[in-house]
Amino acid sequence: MRVSLPFLIALAALAGSPAALAQEPKAATGEPPPGSPMTQPAQAGSGDTPIAMLYRPVPAPSSYDAEAEPEDLGVAGARMAVKDNNTTGRFTKQTYALDEVALEPGQDPVAAAKALAAKGVHYFALTLPAEEVLAVADALKGEDVVILNAGAPDDRLRGADCRANVFHTIPSRAMQTDALAQYMTLMRWRKIFLIVGPSERDKAYADALRNSAKKFGLKITAEKPWTFGPLAKARGDTPTRAEAMVFTRGLDYDMAIVADEEGDWGDYVPFRTVDPRPVAGTQGLIATTWHPTLETWGAAQAQNRFRRQTGRLMRPLDYQAWAAIRTIGEAATQKKSAEIGVIRPYLTTPEFSLPAYKGVALTYRPWDRQLRQPVIVVQPKAMVSVAPEQGFIHQRTPLDTLGTDEPETACKLR
Repeated sequence: MRVSLPFLIALAALAGSPAALAQEPKAATGEPPPGSPMTQPAQAGSGDTPIAMLYRPVPAPSSYDAEAEPEDLGVAGARMAVKDNNTTGRFTKQTYALDEVALEPGQDPVAAAKALAAKGVHYFALTLPAEEVLAVADALKGEDVVILNAGAPDDRLRGADCRANVFHTIPSRAMQTDALAQYMTLMRWRKIFLIVGPSERDKAYADALRNSAKKFGLKITAEKPWTFGPLAKARGDTPTRAEAMVFTRGLDYDMAIVADEEGDWGDYVPFRTVDPRPVAGTQGLIATTWHPTLETWGAAQAQNRFRRQTGRLMRPLDYQAWAAIRTIGEAATQKKSAEIGVIRPYLTTPEFSLPAYKGVALTYRPWDRQLRQPVIVVQPKAMVSVAPEQGFIHQRTPLDTLGTDEPETACKLR
């Protein structure tokens, strides 16, 4: 598949579409006035629609770490989304409250979810691993609930292990690697050196990358496991570092792809390859939902608002949790009802759409409950591209060129 048009044309096409003009929540282009009730933390009232957020707080690092994740990662995005829901809800007399459940180490999310469901909570946002998402989904099977997965990218949750009550606001690994593969195709970088870490998550990312390479006609000319340990986190020079310096010698490739979802070693690879080659994957050039350098389509307003509310930059998990909570608020606004019997079937209809600072309105795929969305391709200090790239076409929507399409899906909703 040959693509010759530059990225700027793709941006212009997206930005010029009618859907790109309205990316703010319908009733809010800013924050409520200072001191208004909506600037305060949400507190459940008798008329509120409760939305539960189940997450595990990020533990504080044992020593200084410039890249340490904030303790409120994910939940901060959910808090902003509830404020947005209440802002738009003023016009339809709908109010929402966020029920935050910070799970302690070893605490069972299933017990917490069942207790909330017994109290009448119908909407759940989770930033949990795939196994826990499945456990909660199965425990609440048959209940009147919608579960929004904001943290697990595992393709099996959209495939063999999909569930009818689970919707996904985080892109699958297949969507992420497809975005990189499309950009490589655009740039005619067709030869890949794949470096795979030791964890199961690393291997899952590598599997997705192999599928994307095959899908878009790229060639993996070399593949090696990473056996040098967490050098990105190591201090000082060691013999292992010297061995890693010649790890890439004698290989023919255009791009090195690192599969290191744990973040242990991937940042060590750029600028340490024997031949000067770019690095992408889980580090270097990455495909993601959100980045501080995203400013178009109203994103700058969201970036500034989040920073005012939290004192930090919005991260991908914050955005994914925001999209999960906003899904419920936007659907309720469109249907003028927050009843679960109205909202749940509505989410997968063509009529539902979520304005979400991506230039186009987002929708859920009915066959696997995945949120269709552009995926941004970024390096640490700049946005590089937006997938789907110009020239990749689909009979339904170009967004369906990212991830597993309906004819190939292994999902059988149950």
